[in-house]
Amino acid sequence: MKLYRMPLGAFATNCYIVVDESNQHCLVVDPGSEGNRLVEFLKEKGLQPEAVILTHGHGDHIGGVQAVVDEFKVPIYINKGDEEYLTNGELNLSSTYGQPVKVTGDVRLIKEADVIRLGDHTFTVIETPGHTPGGVCFYGEGLVLAGDTLFQESIGRTDFPRSSYEDLIDAVRTKLFALPDETVVYPGHGPETTIGHEKIYNPFVR
Repeated sequence: MKLYRMPLGAFATNCYIVVDESNQHCLVVDPGSEGNRLVEFLKEKGLQPEAVILTHGHGDHIGGVQAVVDEFKVPIYINKGDEEYLTNGELNLSSTYGQPVKVTGDVRLIKEADVIRLGDHTFTVIETPGHTPGGVCFYGEGLVLAGDTLFQESIGRTDFPRSSYEDLIDAVRTKLFALPDETVVYPGHGPETTIGHEKIYNPFVR
């Protein structure tokens, strides 16, 4: 398995491309913006997306979804709690910046313990509400794709509509911190970290 990280857009949102090197099929995680640039990258690398999978529905994580879906005709996976964010610019915050994002396509709802497969590789859905009500992380292969739930020595913002600080702290402590310490955390913004590091040094959830 290979993992590409592409920071996209004004917020440098980390889009991750998880690749099955046996056939170059991939999952596209949180294509936040610059959809055309992302599509060109996928083509240049000879990659074939099987799905777009979303950690949550904020505009800086879904702004490039439509370009990928239109080009490759793939489904979109998102938790039920954030489904409305795909079409509501006020909720997904894109209207705040004058560039409303609306995503349409084959939307498939995911929930706790669902498994997303890429060839022989599997990722388990962990529901981590707080930053948004339908926030999720994807765990497998010794890593967790954490979206805006957990960052290096920080956590996601909870001052947005439908956010909950209490829910976020609970999700990190009871779910993410239950993962092995060596698990590598790939967040929605900024550099990677590990669960073990965050248990010790994250001031919000120590």
